[in-house]
Amino acid sequence: MTSPKRKRTPAKPAGAAVPDYSHDLARLAALLADRTRAAFCLALLDGRAWTVGELAAYARVAPSTASEHVSRLIDGGLLVERRQGRHRYVQLAGPRVAELLESVTAQLDPPAAAPRGLRAATASAALARGRTCYDHLAGRLGVAVTDALIRRGLLDQGGGFALTDGGRAWFEDALGVPPEALRAGRRPQARGCLDWTERREHLAGTAGARLCERLLERHWIRRIGTGRAVRLTPEGTTALRDLLGIDEEAAGPA
Repeated sequence: MTSPKRKRTPAKPAGAAVPDYSHDLARLAALLADRTRAAFCLALLDGRAWTVGELAAYARVAPSTASEHVSRLIDGGLLVERRQGRHRYVQLAGPRVAELLESVTAQLDPPAAAPRGLRAATASAALARGRTCYDHLAGRLGVAVTDALIRRGLLDQGGGFALTDGGRAWFEDALGVPPEALRAGRRPQARGCLDWTERREHLAGTAGARLCERLLERHWIRRIGTGRAVRLTPEGTTALRDLLGIDEEAAGPA
């Protein structure tokens, strides 16, 4: 007697168990595909809260147009809003959004044409020299500080960024940052962030945020105008030379 043939269960296609993020990815790409919305996100990389009117003036669009774009970015999870009286402030939804924007920007080729006009060229040079990337330092200044931390054994770059025991002690002794202030939920203590002008990594994570915070509080760096650019003050030049051996030329103009 012939045994009955068993029905073969169709094989599952390869990758069937992998979540499908295609819709969400396409939605995110669509949010950033508009030049005005992209300009808003890049402006907000300074880590501060802006009013819709300020963003409108920055991108040179009508306030009503800016409001529509801001609402889309909030709905898409890239921005959050905070109301204070009659004013509506918006900022990036958090460090992960800032990391995404900076990483994507770092993949782009430098602009084919140089900035037109003295004002634009000066602003571009200032951003390249030193700027904030959400809540940490970037540009030549950020990379110079990161390199100095690595040279002095305060930051370990092997297999990813990590503060050494000496690095945590340095943050407390030199900057007054206690160890518990370097821990913030699930955010990494130290992380490399690809710098879009230097094409090298600078220090991000809670350590990068606390470092930038202290430099601003102590007036070792100062913001230039209302944008992301920062510059070393004379006091900051002396402090970074004494603490990390960074000379003014290393973090100054190329």
